[in-house]
Amino acid sequence: MNDKLEQEEIFSQVLRAGRRTYFFDVRSTKADDYYLTVTESKKFTHDDGSFHYQKHKIYLYKEDFSDFKEMLANATDYILNEKGSEVISERHQKDYKKEETAQEPVTGNFTDVSFDDI
Repeated sequence: MNDKLEQEEIFSQVLRAGRRTYFFDVRSTKADDYYLTVTESKKFTHDDGSFHYQKHKIYLYKEDFSDFKEMLANATDYILNEKGSEVISERHQKDYKKEETAQEPVTGNFTDVSFDDI
């Protein structure tokens, strides 16, 4: 039998995110069980206007779902708690130039901050 038929796509979702597209595909194994592939496809445009896609794929099997979900939730919660949900998209652009800011002199005066209030 053809490998394409053996790995039949059962369910699919697409997340478009700028130059990146994420594909979440449920596929079937030869033993008729399901697994998940997550594919990141990133578009690169050349100076002449032509383009190509670079793809990265991970395979997730049922026995790893629980740990994967927990670690993904922990990592995303950490990022949001540390940096907030605001996205500074300009930094992701090719032509982004960091603005020069005047540095204030360090004076040695510090303010106590209670992180319990955050």
